[in-house]
Amino acid sequence: MPALHISSDNFQTEVMESDKPVMIDFYADWCGPCKMFAPVVDEAADEINNAKICKINIDECPELARQFNVTHVPTVVIVNNSSVVSTQTGAISKKQIMQLLNI
Repeated sequence: MPALHISSDNFQTEVMESDKPVMIDFYADWCGPCKMFAPVVDEAADEINNAKICKINIDECPELARQFNVTHVPTVVIVNNSSVVSTQTGAISKKQIMQLLNI
């Protein structure tokens, strides 16, 4: 399953009310490192079943980027039980994603 695209419309339901940990990839279409990181995110989304893997385009949802203090992309944020438990700036490996999610 591909990563779930999050917008202001589905953020509350899909992220804050999730019964699973949520990884959010904050990205921008113009960002080279984001483009290189995208396949890693998609691979994680295909393989991880006990967490949600999501993407937020900072140009389409600047208010969500501000809410999470995202100043650089890509930025990975882990949310669990409506709380931010980890923030990582820059592209990371699938193994690191799994470690952040405690999988």
